Amino acid sequence: MFGCLVAGRLVQTDAVQVASDKFVFNLPDYENVNHVVVFMLGTVPFPAGMGGAVYFSFPDPVSGAPVWQLLGFITNEKPSAIFKISGLKAGEGGAHPFGVMAYVSPSVAQVGVSVETLDQLAQQIPVSSAAVSTVDTFMQFTQKTLDSLYNFASSFAMSQAQMTPNPTETFIPSSCILKWYENFQRRMAQNPNFWKN
Repeated sequence: MFGCLVAGRLVQTDAVQVASDKFVFNLPDYENVNHVVVFMLGTVPFPAGMGGAVYFSFPDPVSGAPVWQLLGFITNEKPSAIFKISGLKAGEGGAHPFGVMAYVSPSVAQVGVSVETLDQLAQQIPVSSAAVSTVDTFMQFTQKTLDSLYNFASSFAMSQAQMTPNPTETFIPSSCILKWYENFQRRMAQNPNFWKN
């Protein structure tokens, strides 16, 4: 019914059915995984009015017990979804429908799909760090370039007491660059396409 895909690995279609409406994929060596795709195989649709909540579980670094986090959902109308798991924080789990799961291994995570009503899915709030960025690559490039420029310029910072007069150079206060950078970030947050105007 479900498949799970991680870049550089074979597609997994061998979900373990742990309850009549719960399915789990084991994800070995999860520390090296950035994104995971969960999809329907197309062989068995969800019953009418139902969908699948997608969860990610990894071992708690202290207790070793599984910590589950809601990533999002799939439905007959949206039969696949990609989730970013590299930004998830250990130990920050929440309510989940899987009950007590058997301990697998410290290097094995699990992706779970719980069949639930569409009404239940609409009320659930996934962890925000699992959402894949919708910012286009030019904006990402611009952001990284500005971060790099600010960090580079800041590495030459010195106090006025450390400065020696040099009539051939012009000094720009770092506060001026920081103010411009913060203004740029604010404008990006308000309207990601402002640079196209």
